[in-house]
Amino acid sequence: MRCSVLFTTILLLLFCLSIAQAKDQTPVELLRAQAIPIKSADDLDSLVRSAKDRSLVLLGEASHGTSEFYTWRAALSRRLIEESGFRFIAVEGDWASIYKLNQYVRGRTAEGESARCIMESFNRWPTWMWANRETAELIEWLRAYNAERPTKEQVGFYGIDVYGPESSMGKVLELMKDALPALADEARAAYACLGPFGEDFSHYARSVARGGRSCEVEARHVLGMIRAARGNLVDEDRDAYFNLKQNALVVKNAERHYRAMPAQGPASWNHRVDHFYFTVERLLAHYGAGARGIVWAHNTHIGDARATAMAQQGQRNIGQIARQRLGAEQVLAVGFGTHRGSVMAGLSWGAEPQVMAVPPAREGSFEDLLHRTEKSRLLLLFSDPQDFTALLEPLGHRAIGVVYDPRRERIANYVPTLVPLRYDAFIYLEETRALQPLQ
Repeated sequence: MRCSVLFTTILLLLFCLSIAQAKDQTPVELLRAQAIPIKSADDLDSLVRSAKDRSLVLLGEASHGTSEFYTWRAALSRRLIEESGFRFIAVEGDWASIYKLNQYVRGRTAEGESARCIMESFNRWPTWMWANRETAELIEWLRAYNAERPTKEQVGFYGIDVYGPESSMGKVLELMKDALPALADEARAAYACLGPFGEDFSHYARSVARGGRSCEVEARHVLGMIRAARGNLVDEDRDAYFNLKQNALVVKNAERHYRAMPAQGPASWNHRVDHFYFTVERLLAHYGAGARGIVWAHNTHIGDARATAMAQQGQRNIGQIARQRLGAEQVLAVGFGTHRGSVMAGLSWGAEPQVMAVPPAREGSFEDLLHRTEKSRLLLLFSDPQDFTALLEPLGHRAIGVVYDPRRERIANYVPTLVPLRYDAFIYLEETRALQPLQ
Protein backbone atom coordinates (compact mmCIF):
# COMPACT_ATOMS: atom_id res chain seq x y z
CA MET A 1 0.00 0.00 0.00
CA ARG A 2 2.79 2.42 0.93
CA CYS A 3 4.50 1.69 -2.43
CA SER A 4 1.25 2.39 -4.27
CA VAL A 5 0.72 5.69 -2.44
CA LEU A 6 4.35 6.66 -3.02
CA PHE A 7 4.09 5.80 -6.72
CA THR A 8 0.88 7.88 -7.09
CA THR A 9 2.51 10.79 -5.27
CA ILE A 10 5.54 10.64 -7.55
CA LEU A 11 3.29 10.61 -10.64
CA LEU A 12 1.35 13.62 -9.33
CA LEU A 13 4.57 15.52 -8.65
CA LEU A 14 5.87 14.71 -12.14
CA PHE A 15 2.58 15.84 -13.67
CA CYS A 16 2.68 19.15 -11.78
CA LEU A 17 6.32 19.59 -12.75
CA SER A 18 5.47 19.02 -16.43
CA ILE A 19 2.73 21.67 -16.25
CA ALA A 20 5.10 24.13 -14.62
CA GLN A 21 7.72 23.42 -17.26
CA ALA A 22 5.14 23.87 -20.03
CA LYS A 23 4.21 27.27 -18.60
CA ASP A 24 7.88 28.22 -18.53
CA GLN A 25 8.43 27.23 -22.17
CA THR A 26 9.10 29.99 -24.66
CA PRO A 27 6.81 30.06 -27.70
CA VAL A 28 9.59 28.66 -29.88
CA GLU A 29 10.28 25.81 -27.44
CA LEU A 30 6.57 25.04 -27.28
CA LEU A 31 6.21 24.99 -31.06
CA ARG A 32 9.30 22.82 -31.43
CA ALA A 33 7.93 20.33 -28.91
CA GLN A 34 4.46 20.19 -30.50
CA ALA A 35 5.55 20.17 -34.14
CA ILE A 36 4.95 17.08 -36.26
CA PRO A 37 7.57 16.96 -39.06
CA ILE A 38 6.05 16.41 -42.51
CA LYS A 39 7.52 15.68 -45.93
CA SER A 40 4.40 14.73 -47.89
CA ALA A 41 0.67 14.11 -47.47
CA ASP A 42 1.57 10.61 -46.25
CA ASP A 43 2.71 12.28 -43.02
CA LEU A 44 -0.72 13.83 -42.37
CA ASP A 45 -2.34 10.72 -40.84
CA SER A 46 -3.15 12.49 -37.57
CA LEU A 47 -4.82 15.34 -39.45
CA VAL A 48 -6.79 12.96 -41.68
CA ARG A 49 -8.02 11.11 -38.59
CA SER A 50 -9.14 14.39 -37.02
CA ALA A 51 -10.95 15.36 -40.22
CA LYS A 52 -12.66 12.15 -41.25
CA ASP A 53 -15.92 12.60 -39.28
CA ARG A 54 -16.28 16.39 -39.68
CA SER A 55 -19.00 17.93 -41.84
CA LEU A 56 -16.63 20.59 -43.14
CA VAL A 57 -12.87 20.71 -43.52
CA LEU A 58 -11.68 24.25 -44.23
CA LEU A 59 -8.27 24.49 -45.92
CA GLY A 60 -6.67 27.92 -45.92
CA GLU A 61 -3.76 29.71 -47.54
CA ALA A 62 -1.66 32.71 -46.57
CA SER A 63 -1.76 34.05 -50.14
CA HIS A 64 -3.71 33.55 -53.36
CA GLY A 65 -0.59 32.88 -55.39
CA THR A 66 1.59 30.24 -53.69
CA SER A 67 2.13 26.87 -55.38
CA GLU A 68 2.67 24.79 -52.26
CA PHE A 69 -0.58 25.93 -50.64
CA TYR A 70 -2.45 24.55 -53.65
CA THR A 71 -0.50 21.31 -53.96
CA TRP A 72 -0.68 20.45 -50.25
CA ARG A 73 -4.39 21.25 -50.13
CA ALA A 74 -4.90 19.08 -53.20
CA ALA A 75 -2.98 16.18 -51.68
CA LEU A 76 -4.92 16.43 -48.42
CA SER A 77 -8.23 16.75 -50.29
CA ARG A 78 -7.46 13.61 -52.29
CA ARG A 79 -6.89 11.67 -49.09
CA LEU A 80 -10.14 12.95 -47.58
CA ILE A 81 -12.06 12.02 -50.73
CA GLU A 82 -10.51 8.58 -51.11
CA GLU A 83 -10.37 7.56 -47.44
CA SER A 84 -13.33 9.37 -45.87
CA GLY A 85 -15.84 9.90 -48.67
CA PHE A 86 -15.90 13.71 -48.83
CA ARG A 87 -18.32 14.72 -51.60
CA PHE A 88 -17.21 18.12 -52.89
CA ILE A 89 -14.54 20.81 -52.93
CA ALA A 90 -15.81 24.41 -52.75
CA VAL A 91 -13.28 27.12 -53.59
CA GLU A 92 -13.01 30.90 -53.30
CA GLY A 93 -13.88 31.39 -56.96
CA ASP A 94 -16.74 32.52 -59.20
CA TRP A 95 -19.71 30.13 -59.38
CA ALA A 96 -20.28 30.38 -63.15
CA SER A 97 -16.63 29.89 -64.13
CA ILE A 98 -15.87 27.12 -61.66
CA TYR A 99 -19.10 25.31 -62.57
CA LYS A 100 -17.53 24.61 -65.97
CA LEU A 101 -14.85 22.65 -64.11
CA ASN A 102 -17.53 20.88 -62.08
CA GLN A 103 -19.18 19.72 -65.31
CA TYR A 104 -15.79 18.58 -66.60
CA VAL A 105 -14.85 16.53 -63.54
CA ARG A 106 -18.26 14.84 -63.72
CA GLY A 107 -17.85 13.93 -67.39
CA ARG A 108 -20.53 16.32 -68.67
CA THR A 109 -18.52 18.32 -71.20
CA ALA A 110 -17.78 17.90 -74.89
CA GLU A 111 -15.43 15.27 -76.23
CA GLY A 112 -11.83 16.44 -76.20
CA GLU A 113 -12.38 19.11 -73.53
CA SER A 114 -9.62 19.54 -70.93
CA ALA A 115 -9.13 21.36 -67.64
CA ARG A 116 -6.54 23.57 -69.27
CA CYS A 117 -8.86 24.51 -72.14
CA ILE A 118 -11.64 25.48 -69.70
CA MET A 119 -9.27 27.48 -67.50
CA GLU A 120 -7.91 29.42 -70.46
CA SER A 121 -11.44 30.79 -70.95
CA PHE A 122 -11.39 32.44 -67.50
CA ASN A 123 -11.14 36.18 -68.07
CA ARG A 124 -11.88 37.90 -64.77
CA TRP A 125 -8.88 39.22 -62.84
CA PRO A 126 -7.14 37.56 -60.98
CA THR A 127 -7.12 34.76 -63.55
CA TRP A 128 -4.15 32.96 -61.96
CA MET A 129 -6.14 32.02 -58.86
CA TRP A 130 -7.87 29.13 -60.66
CA ALA A 131 -6.24 29.08 -64.10
CA ASN A 132 -3.01 27.45 -62.95
CA ARG A 133 -1.18 24.17 -63.40
CA GLU A 134 -1.59 23.14 -59.77
CA THR A 135 -5.40 23.30 -59.95
CA ALA A 136 -5.45 21.71 -63.43
CA GLU A 137 -3.68 18.65 -62.03
CA LEU A 138 -6.30 18.28 -59.29
CA ILE A 139 -9.15 18.71 -61.79
CA GLU A 140 -7.77 15.98 -64.04
CA TRP A 141 -7.43 13.69 -61.02
CA LEU A 142 -11.03 14.38 -59.99
CA ARG A 143 -12.25 13.59 -63.50
CA ALA A 144 -10.39 10.25 -63.50
CA TYR A 145 -11.67 9.47 -59.98
CA ASN A 146 -15.29 10.21 -60.95
CA ALA A 147 -15.08 8.23 -64.20
CA GLU A 148 -15.01 5.02 -62.17
CA ARG A 149 -18.06 5.91 -60.06
CA PRO A 150 -21.82 6.19 -60.56
CA THR A 151 -23.27 9.71 -60.78
CA LYS A 152 -24.57 9.67 -57.21
CA GLU A 153 -21.06 9.00 -55.85
CA GLN A 154 -19.15 11.53 -57.92
CA VAL A 155 -17.24 14.39 -56.28
CA GLY A 156 -18.11 17.97 -57.28
CA PHE A 157 -16.03 21.14 -57.63
CA TYR A 158 -17.71 24.52 -57.05
CA GLY A 159 -17.06 28.26 -56.61
CA ILE A 160 -18.52 30.11 -53.63
CA ASP A 161 -17.77 33.78 -54.35
CA VAL A 162 -20.13 36.64 -55.25
CA TYR A 163 -17.75 37.93 -57.91
CA GLY A 164 -18.54 37.38 -61.57
CA PRO A 165 -22.23 38.47 -61.33
CA GLU A 166 -22.26 39.51 -64.99
CA SER A 167 -21.50 35.91 -66.00
CA SER A 168 -24.17 34.62 -63.61
CA MET A 169 -26.75 37.02 -65.04
CA GLY A 170 -26.05 35.71 -68.52
CA LYS A 171 -26.24 32.12 -67.31
CA VAL A 172 -29.59 32.71 -65.56
CA LEU A 173 -31.11 34.13 -68.74
CA GLU A 174 -29.65 31.34 -70.85
CA LEU A 175 -30.95 28.60 -68.54
CA MET A 176 -34.36 30.20 -68.08
CA LYS A 177 -34.85 30.39 -71.84
CA ASP A 178 -34.80 26.57 -71.90
CA ALA A 179 -36.20 25.67 -68.48
CA LEU A 180 -38.70 28.51 -67.90
CA PRO A 181 -39.41 30.07 -71.31
CA ALA A 182 -42.61 31.73 -70.10
CA LEU A 183 -40.63 33.67 -67.49
CA ALA A 184 -37.45 34.37 -69.45
CA ASP A 185 -38.58 37.75 -70.81
CA GLU A 186 -39.66 38.88 -67.34
CA ALA A 187 -36.24 37.94 -65.95
CA ARG A 188 -34.50 39.76 -68.79
CA ALA A 189 -36.53 42.90 -68.09
CA ALA A 190 -35.65 42.75 -64.39
CA TYR A 191 -31.92 42.32 -65.05
CA ALA A 192 -32.02 45.29 -67.43
CA CYS A 193 -31.71 47.41 -64.28
CA LEU A 194 -28.19 46.02 -63.79
CA GLY A 195 -27.38 45.84 -67.50
CA PRO A 196 -25.42 49.12 -67.71
CA PHE A 197 -23.04 47.88 -64.99
CA GLY A 198 -22.68 44.30 -66.21
CA GLU A 199 -18.96 44.49 -66.92
CA ASP A 200 -18.04 46.07 -63.58
CA PHE A 201 -20.42 46.18 -60.63
CA SER A 202 -18.18 48.67 -58.84
CA HIS A 203 -19.76 51.28 -61.16
CA TYR A 204 -23.13 50.20 -59.79
CA ALA A 205 -21.86 50.73 -56.24
CA ARG A 206 -20.76 54.27 -57.05
CA SER A 207 -24.01 55.02 -58.89
CA VAL A 208 -26.17 54.00 -55.92
CA ALA A 209 -23.91 55.91 -53.53
CA ARG A 210 -24.52 59.05 -55.61
CA GLY A 211 -28.28 58.57 -55.33
CA GLY A 212 -28.83 56.39 -58.39
CA ARG A 213 -31.45 53.68 -58.60
CA SER A 214 -31.02 50.48 -56.58
CA CYS A 215 -31.67 47.18 -58.36
CA GLU A 216 -32.25 45.18 -55.17
CA VAL A 217 -35.94 44.51 -55.89
CA GLU A 218 -35.24 43.31 -59.43
CA ALA A 219 -32.45 40.94 -58.37
CA ARG A 220 -34.65 39.47 -55.67
CA HIS A 221 -37.58 39.16 -58.08
CA VAL A 222 -35.70 36.89 -60.49
CA LEU A 223 -34.60 34.63 -57.64
CA GLY A 224 -38.19 34.52 -56.38
CA MET A 225 -39.46 33.39 -59.79
CA ILE A 226 -36.93 30.57 -59.88
CA ARG A 227 -37.78 29.44 -56.36
CA ALA A 228 -41.50 29.46 -57.18
CA ALA A 229 -40.87 27.13 -60.13
CA ARG A 230 -38.75 24.74 -58.07
CA GLY A 231 -41.12 21.74 -58.07
CA ASN A 232 -41.11 20.94 -61.77
CA LEU A 233 -37.46 21.88 -62.29
CA VAL A 234 -36.16 19.70 -59.43
CA ASP A 235 -38.16 16.73 -60.73
CA GLU A 236 -36.51 17.12 -64.12
CA ASP A 237 -32.90 17.73 -63.05
CA ARG A 238 -31.84 18.58 -59.46
CA ASP A 239 -28.36 19.67 -60.50
CA ALA A 240 -29.66 21.95 -63.25
CA TYR A 241 -32.09 23.62 -60.86
CA PHE A 242 -29.38 24.04 -58.24
CA ASN A 243 -27.10 25.69 -60.81
CA LEU A 244 -29.86 28.03 -62.01
CA LYS A 245 -30.81 29.09 -58.48
CA GLN A 246 -27.22 29.55 -57.40
CA ASN A 247 -26.47 31.83 -60.34
CA ALA A 248 -29.51 33.93 -59.36
CA LEU A 249 -28.25 34.00 -55.77
CA VAL A 250 -24.87 35.25 -56.99
CA VAL A 251 -26.57 38.16 -58.75
CA LYS A 252 -28.80 38.97 -55.77
CA ASN A 253 -25.98 38.77 -53.22
CA ALA A 254 -23.45 40.55 -55.45
CA GLU A 255 -25.93 43.44 -55.81
CA ARG A 256 -26.11 43.66 -52.00
CA HIS A 257 -22.33 43.31 -51.57
CA TYR A 258 -21.46 46.01 -54.10
CA ARG A 259 -24.23 48.37 -52.97
CA ALA A 260 -22.74 48.31 -49.45
CA MET A 261 -19.16 48.96 -50.63
CA PRO A 262 -19.14 52.78 -50.43
CA ALA A 263 -20.47 52.79 -46.85
CA GLN A 264 -18.10 52.73 -43.91
CA GLY A 265 -18.17 49.54 -41.82
CA PRO A 266 -18.13 45.78 -42.23
CA ALA A 267 -21.42 45.26 -44.15
CA SER A 268 -19.94 44.67 -47.61
CA TRP A 269 -17.36 42.21 -46.28
CA ASN A 270 -20.00 40.35 -44.26
CA HIS A 271 -22.45 40.14 -47.17
CA ARG A 272 -19.73 38.41 -49.22
CA VAL A 273 -18.80 36.10 -46.35
CA ASP A 274 -22.43 35.13 -45.78
CA HIS A 275 -22.70 34.18 -49.45
CA PHE A 276 -19.54 32.05 -49.09
CA TYR A 277 -20.85 30.14 -46.13
CA PHE A 278 -24.46 29.67 -47.14
CA THR A 279 -23.37 28.42 -50.56
CA VAL A 280 -21.43 25.70 -48.74
CA GLU A 281 -24.41 24.94 -46.52
CA ARG A 282 -26.64 24.63 -49.60
CA LEU A 283 -24.12 22.23 -51.14
CA LEU A 284 -24.19 20.07 -48.01
CA ALA A 285 -27.99 19.93 -48.23
CA HIS A 286 -27.86 19.25 -51.99
CA TYR A 287 -25.61 16.24 -51.49
CA GLY A 288 -27.89 14.86 -48.79
CA ALA A 289 -27.80 13.63 -45.20
CA GLY A 290 -24.32 12.89 -43.90
CA ALA A 291 -22.55 14.66 -46.76
CA ARG A 292 -19.16 16.22 -46.02
CA GLY A 293 -17.36 18.95 -47.89
CA ILE A 294 -13.97 20.61 -48.25
CA VAL A 295 -13.55 24.39 -48.56
CA TRP A 296 -10.52 26.12 -50.05
CA ALA A 297 -10.23 29.81 -49.15
CA HIS A 298 -7.77 32.32 -47.71
CA ASN A 299 -6.77 31.96 -44.05
CA THR A 300 -8.65 35.23 -43.51
CA HIS A 301 -11.87 33.39 -44.38
CA ILE A 302 -11.40 29.94 -42.86
CA GLY A 303 -9.74 30.78 -39.52
CA ASP A 304 -12.27 31.86 -36.87
CA ALA A 305 -12.56 35.66 -37.06
CA ARG A 306 -13.27 35.87 -33.32
CA ALA A 307 -9.62 34.99 -32.65
CA THR A 308 -8.35 37.93 -34.70
CA ALA A 309 -8.57 41.71 -34.86
CA MET A 310 -11.34 41.23 -37.44
CA ALA A 311 -13.82 40.73 -34.61
CA GLN A 312 -13.15 44.24 -33.27
CA GLN A 313 -14.06 45.58 -36.73
CA GLY A 314 -17.35 43.69 -36.75
CA GLN A 315 -16.24 41.24 -39.42
CA ARG A 316 -17.17 37.56 -39.45
CA ASN A 317 -16.00 34.75 -41.73
CA ILE A 318 -16.66 31.17 -42.83
CA GLY A 319 -14.71 29.66 -39.94
CA GLN A 320 -16.73 31.55 -37.33
CA ILE A 321 -20.13 30.98 -38.96
CA ALA A 322 -19.46 27.27 -39.53
CA ARG A 323 -18.49 26.71 -35.90
CA GLN A 324 -21.54 28.62 -34.70
CA ARG A 325 -24.05 26.89 -36.99
CA LEU A 326 -22.66 23.35 -37.22
CA GLY A 327 -20.83 23.13 -33.90
CA ALA A 328 -17.07 23.32 -33.43
CA GLU A 329 -16.84 19.53 -33.35
CA GLN A 330 -18.17 19.37 -36.93
CA VAL A 331 -15.62 21.79 -38.39
CA LEU A 332 -11.87 21.42 -38.92
CA ALA A 333 -10.07 24.64 -39.91
CA VAL A 334 -6.52 24.19 -41.21
CA GLY A 335 -4.34 27.26 -41.73
CA PHE A 336 -1.27 27.40 -44.00
CA GLY A 337 1.75 29.64 -43.76
CA THR A 338 5.30 30.24 -44.97
CA HIS A 339 8.40 32.13 -43.88
CA ARG A 340 9.72 33.34 -47.25
CA GLY A 341 9.78 32.64 -50.98
CA SER A 342 7.86 34.04 -53.95
CA VAL A 343 4.21 34.68 -54.82
CA MET A 344 2.04 35.55 -57.83
CA ALA A 345 0.17 38.82 -57.23
CA GLY A 346 -0.52 42.30 -58.61
CA LEU A 347 0.66 45.67 -57.27
CA SER A 348 -2.90 46.99 -57.60
CA TRP A 349 -6.35 45.65 -58.49
CA GLY A 350 -6.37 44.67 -62.17
CA ALA A 351 -2.60 45.17 -62.55
CA GLU A 352 -0.43 42.84 -64.57
CA PRO A 353 0.32 39.80 -62.38
CA GLN A 354 3.93 39.19 -61.54
CA VAL A 355 6.12 36.93 -59.46
CA MET A 356 7.14 38.85 -56.35
CA ALA A 357 9.63 38.04 -53.61
CA VAL A 358 8.13 37.28 -50.20
CA PRO A 359 10.68 38.53 -47.64
CA PRO A 360 11.45 36.68 -44.42
CA ALA A 361 8.62 36.98 -41.91
CA ARG A 362 8.52 39.95 -39.58
CA GLU A 363 10.39 39.45 -36.32
CA GLY A 364 8.11 38.23 -33.53
CA SER A 365 5.37 37.10 -35.91
CA PHE A 366 3.88 33.61 -35.81
CA GLU A 367 5.79 32.71 -38.99
CA ASP A 368 9.04 33.98 -37.46
CA LEU A 369 8.52 31.77 -34.40
CA LEU A 370 7.91 28.77 -36.66
CA HIS A 371 11.08 29.58 -38.60
CA ARG A 372 13.05 29.61 -35.36
CA THR A 373 11.97 26.02 -34.60
CA GLU A 374 14.44 25.07 -37.38
CA LYS A 375 11.88 22.64 -38.83
CA SER A 376 11.31 23.30 -42.53
CA ARG A 377 7.88 21.64 -42.80
CA LEU A 378 5.62 20.90 -39.89
CA LEU A 379 2.07 20.25 -38.75
CA LEU A 380 0.54 21.62 -35.55
CA LEU A 381 -2.66 20.20 -34.05
CA PHE A 382 -4.52 22.55 -31.70
CA SER A 383 -6.80 19.87 -30.21
CA ASP A 384 -6.55 21.56 -26.83
CA PRO A 385 -5.60 25.26 -26.94
CA GLN A 386 -4.46 25.01 -23.30
CA ASP A 387 -1.51 22.97 -24.56
CA PHE A 388 -0.39 26.17 -26.30
CA THR A 389 -0.65 28.69 -23.47
CA ALA A 390 2.50 30.48 -24.65
CA LEU A 391 0.66 31.29 -27.89
CA LEU A 392 -2.57 32.53 -26.31
CA GLU A 393 -1.69 36.16 -26.86
CA PRO A 394 -2.00 38.14 -30.11
CA LEU A 395 0.73 37.41 -32.63
CA GLY A 396 1.17 38.99 -36.04
CA HIS A 397 0.11 36.41 -38.65
CA ARG A 398 0.90 37.08 -42.31
CA ALA A 399 -1.88 37.48 -44.90
CA ILE A 400 -1.12 38.22 -48.57
CA GLY A 401 -3.94 38.97 -51.00
CA VAL A 402 -4.15 39.18 -54.80
CA VAL A 403 -2.88 42.76 -54.37
CA TYR A 404 0.52 42.80 -52.71
CA ASP A 405 3.45 45.15 -52.31
CA PRO A 406 6.49 43.55 -50.63
CA ARG A 407 7.81 47.00 -49.77
CA ARG A 408 4.88 47.56 -47.38
CA GLU A 409 4.78 43.95 -46.18
CA ARG A 410 5.90 44.52 -42.62
CA ILE A 411 3.24 47.14 -41.87
CA ALA A 412 0.31 45.99 -44.02
CA ASN A 413 0.21 42.20 -44.08
CA TYR A 414 0.01 40.95 -40.50
CA VAL A 415 -3.24 40.19 -38.66
CA PRO A 416 -3.12 40.07 -34.81
CA THR A 417 -4.18 36.50 -34.04
CA LEU A 418 -4.71 34.04 -31.19
CA VAL A 419 -3.49 31.17 -33.36
CA PRO A 420 -4.65 28.12 -31.33
CA LEU A 421 -8.17 29.57 -31.18
CA ARG A 422 -8.26 30.60 -34.84
CA TYR A 423 -7.39 27.17 -36.28
CA ASP A 424 -7.73 23.51 -35.40
CA ALA A 425 -4.46 22.75 -37.18
CA PHE A 426 -1.71 24.55 -39.06
CA ILE A 427 0.69 23.50 -41.82
CA TYR A 428 3.93 25.45 -42.08
CA LEU A 429 6.21 25.39 -45.13
CA GLU A 430 9.50 27.21 -44.64
CA GLU A 431 10.10 28.35 -48.23
CA THR A 432 7.51 28.47 -50.98
CA ARG A 433 7.26 29.51 -54.64
CA ALA A 434 4.76 31.25 -56.87
CA LEU A 435 1.88 29.53 -58.66
CA GLN A 436 2.32 28.49 -62.28
CA PRO A 437 -0.40 30.36 -64.24
CA LEU A 438 -1.81 29.02 -67.51
CA GLN A 439 -2.43 32.46 -69.00
